Amino acid sequence: MAPLGGAPRLVLLFSGKRKSGKDFVTEALQSRLGADVCAVLRLSGPLKEQYAQTPPILDPFGWTPLLGKGRKEFPRVVRVTSPALGVLWVWEALQVPRARWSDAVSAKAPGIWGWEGEHGLNFQRLLDTSTYKEAFRKDMIRWGEEKRQADPGFFCRKIVEGISQPIWLVSDTRRVSDIQWFREAYGAVTQTVRVVALEQSRQQRGWVFTPGVDDAESECGLDNFGDFDWVIENHGVEQRLEEQLENLIEFIRSRL
Repeated sequence: MAPLGGAPRLVLLFSGKRKSGKDFVTEALQSRLGADVCAVLRLSGPLKEQYAQTPPILDPFGWTPLLGKGRKEFPRVVRVTSPALGVLWVWEALQVPRARWSDAVSAKAPGIWGWEGEHGLNFQRLLDTSTYKEAFRKDMIRWGEEKRQADPGFFCRKIVEGISQPIWLVSDTRRVSDIQWFREAYGAVTQTVRVVALEQSRQQRGWVFTPGVDDAESECGLDNFGDFDWVIENHGVEQRLEEQLENLIEFIRSRL
């Protein structure tokens, strides 16, 4: 049974390496088709939102963390785990208000920790392409894999809730299980789109190989998928990209 949401006329599952231009392509399509017709859905959206809200405070001495329970005091010694900084031990935190707690940690990592979510992360900044997101990417990948192992359709169900537009563009499909979920839920209206770019083009857009990220399943899970329904070449040749977008737009409009 399909999850909550409208019945789409077409679901396009976009995939590609980092800096291949997946977001650029999907946003260009939405701009031309109109946001009332076309919805861009990001699997990374609910992942980042859930991750940002995950408590980072561990309690090595058996105390119950008081974070998020309406209390302003904290145990005297706590461990804060940051994917960017490793393990930080914070002392003499008893009776420290939340604002001061944020100051105590941000003295070690200015601009990274705050109170935007229980994890101390700014959800909106995790959605952009800034270095802020990159600082937490590895840990987000690890956390996301744990969630998917427990429930492969967890993030897929989240992004389709309440979507009413007839055309859905899923901008960051990364795994065979993602494709399988959409095919099972929406059947023949589901098609796959692979965005490819030369390594040189990706480097010009700021890509640098990162161990633990570029060799992880989140980047390589569809390398051997097989035949995609569409392949968009985004090597930096504007005219060539435009021709491919027009062909895809013509197909999308035929489904309306």
